Amino acid sequence: MTSLSSSAELQSKLVNGRFWRHFLPLPASNCLTLGDRAPDFTLTEVATRQPYRLSQHWGERPVVLAFTRIFTERHYCPLCFPHLVALSTAAEKFRAAGSQLILVTSIDLAQSQVVKTELNLQAPLLSDPLGAVFRQYGTGQALGAPLPAQFLLDKYGRIRFWHRFSFLDYNAEPLKLLYQLATLAADDSA
Repeated sequence: MTSLSSSAELQSKLVNGRFWRHFLPLPASNCLTLGDRAPDFTLTEVATRQPYRLSQHWGERPVVLAFTRIFTERHYCPLCFPHLVALSTAAEKFRAAGSQLILVTSIDLAQSQVVKTELNLQAPLLSDPLGAVFRQYGTGQALGAPLPAQFLLDKYGRIRFWHRFSFLDYNAEPLKLLYQLATLAADDSA
C-alpha cells in the first residue's frame, strides 16, 4: 500500500500542469540574435525569496545565464544534472573572471529550495515555474520540461554567446563558458 501510494504521489508530482504545458517537443528557436540586449526579467531568488532582476548587473559585469532542466526536486534530466553540478562547482571561477553566474529552473519555489540546498548551489537560483523566461529566451521544450540553454551577456546586457540544447551537444561546459568570458574580456580591452 505504501509503495502504491508513493508511486501515485510521484506520478502526480511528475505529471502536473507544468508537465502538460511543456509536453510537446518544441525545438529551441532563434528568437534572439547575438548583439541583442537580453530580455530583462524579474524572478524569485530561491535562497532569499526576494525578486531578482537580471538588469541589476547591466553596467556592472557580464552574466552567465544558465537555464536548467529539472523535472522535480528529486528528478533531474540525466544529461543536465552533471552540468548543473559542474556549473555550481565552477561558481568561484566565474566570480574570479568578473562575471555573475545565474541559474534558472522551471520548478516551483519549494522544489527549487530543495535543489539549492541538496546540491549546495553557490550561484543565485531563480524559479520560473511557468516557464515564461525559458520561452522568452527560446530554449525549447520536450517531455514535460523546458530544455536547457546557456547565455553569456556582456556588462551591458547584450547577448555575446549562447548554447541551446541539442542531442549532439547538450550543454556548454563551464570551461567553454569561461573561455567565452575570456574572449569577451579581451574584446572589451582591445
